Amino acid sequence: MRRYGKHTDEDDIRVRPSRRGTRPRTHTRPKHEDAAGGLVLTVDRGRLTVLVEGRTVTAMKARELGRKGVVVGDRVAVVGDLSGAKDTLARVVRVEERASVLRRTADDNDPYERIIVANADQLAIVTALADPEPRPRLIDRCLVAAFDAGLEPLLVLTKADLAPAGPMLETYAPLGLRYAVTERDRLAAEGPPEELRAMLRGQTTVFVGHSGVGKTTLVNSLVERQRATGDVNAVTGRGRHTTTAALSLPLPGDDGEDDGWVIDTPGVRSFGLNHIQLSRVIHAFPDLEPGTEECPRACSHNEPGCALDAWVAEGHADPARLHSLRRLLETRERREGD
Repeated sequence: MRRYGKHTDEDDIRVRPSRRGTRPRTHTRPKHEDAAGGLVLTVDRGRLTVLVEGRTVTAMKARELGRKGVVVGDRVAVVGDLSGAKDTLARVVRVEERASVLRRTADDNDPYERIIVANADQLAIVTALADPEPRPRLIDRCLVAAFDAGLEPLLVLTKADLAPAGPMLETYAPLGLRYAVTERDRLAAEGPPEELRAMLRGQTTVFVGHSGVGKTTLVNSLVERQRATGDVNAVTGRGRHTTTAALSLPLPGDDGEDDGWVIDTPGVRSFGLNHIQLSRVIHAFPDLEPGTEECPRACSHNEPGCALDAWVAEGHADPARLHSLRRLLETRERREGD
């Protein structure tokens, strides 16, 4: 048996490598100061399509980002092959601070929130006036989510050739929402109405609605790229999902240059609000907000003793506005189909 002395200088001794490797661990992350800026256009099964200097690049999330998610609308830093050539792959190494985040949960009991898009300016709530029948509760829930995220809400009513828009517009008139109304035949022949185009110019607008309401058809009329569309199921009265992932598309301007972005999203069956702090909804009612100064501590603004009742009774605000606020605050207590 071969033995070695205490101070052996043999150079053939085998040293077992460390399981942790020879490089010391560090929490310092590379800065990637040479990374290029990009805009995430879509996310599909872990692959991201990113617009970098006018080119669309396929990328994946870098391991150093950990569990931090990347969503459509994110401004990111990208390294690697940025040519956009086929079979090339870049890496997203940093997600810039988000200006806004639109979230939802699966239902009101779901503790896990899902980010729909980041950095949007507006939320276009698309609903059909018929085929399928409108569901005002979903509209209310989307309004609450928009107010919470700091997005400007737009109400877009489609298929006005099948049912009048007046009753729906009257319902939401106290909220002072901007709105647009479209008809199927005119949309196909003339494109979207000019008032809708005007509201979208220079903005990033995310379109949300049930399947079958004509959301993707509307987006197709606004942009040059065409996405698949479907019909309403004659048995269930619900639309069929044709959009499977959110996609950000440039909005062409009159001068040929891009003039804003529209984000098409998959049709939703429900819009949970478990993540929403309903106390923030009052900020969307600047005419009512001063009246809350005399409210009891932690007042929900929808309970006996709320100072808003006296504020409105004294003529400081329209009673219809208070009714609309309280209808929105009750959204968690009502199912969308009620």
